[in-house]
Amino acid sequence: MSINYLYTEAELLGRLKLGEERAFEELYVIYSPLLYKKLLRLVKDEAIAQELLQDLFVRIWEKRSQIDAEKSFRAYLFRITQNLVTDFYRRVAFDKKMIEVFVRESTEYVYAFEDELQDERRQILMKAMDTLSPKRKEIYMLIKLERKSYEEVGELLGISVSTISDHVVKATKTLKEYISKNDTALIALIAVTLTSI
Repeated sequence: MSINYLYTEAELLGRLKLGEERAFEELYVIYSPLLYKKLLRLVKDEAIAQELLQDLFVRIWEKRSQIDAEKSFRAYLFRITQNLVTDFYRRVAFDKKMIEVFVRESTEYVYAFEDELQDERRQILMKAMDTLSPKRKEIYMLIKLERKSYEEVGELLGISVSTISDHVVKATKTLKEYISKNDTALIALIAVTLTSI
C-alpha cells in the first residue's frame, strides 16, 4: 500500500521497528480514523472506542519489533482490534457476573467493598499519574479526566493532535505498567472479599 507521505508503509514499518517515534505517529495518523470507526461500530460508545484505540496503539508500540513489514499491516491492526474488543466484552461479562454474585449475597457488603475498591484504585492511579512528566500528566488529565477532545486540547496547549495522541499513548503505557506492578493490594482486597462471601 502506498502512502501519501514521504515513505511507503513498508518503510514506515521498518522505521517503527527501529523505535522511531515519528514513524509511529505517521502510522497513527493514517490508521486511527479507520480503526476508531470500526471500534465505535463494535462497542457503540465513543469513550470506550477511544480507550481501546489507545490500547491498540500501545500494543503496536510495545510489539513493534515483531511486526512483519512483508505482511499486511492493515490486517494485523484489524486482528488486534478484534482481540481487544473480544477481551473487552469478556471483561464486561465477568464484571457483570461478579456484581450479580455480590448483590445476591450481600448488598450492603458490596457497597462497602465497591467504596473501598474505588478508594484503592484512586490512590494507585494518583501515584501512577505522579510518575508522568508535568506536560504528559496535564495532557492525560485534560483528555481522560476532563473529557476534552484532542482538538480542544491541541488548541488549548498549542500543539498538534498527533503530539497529543503520542502523549496519551505513552501515558497509558506508563500508567498500565505502574498499576500492574503496584496493584497487589487491590488483588488481595478482591481475594479477601471473594473468600468472605
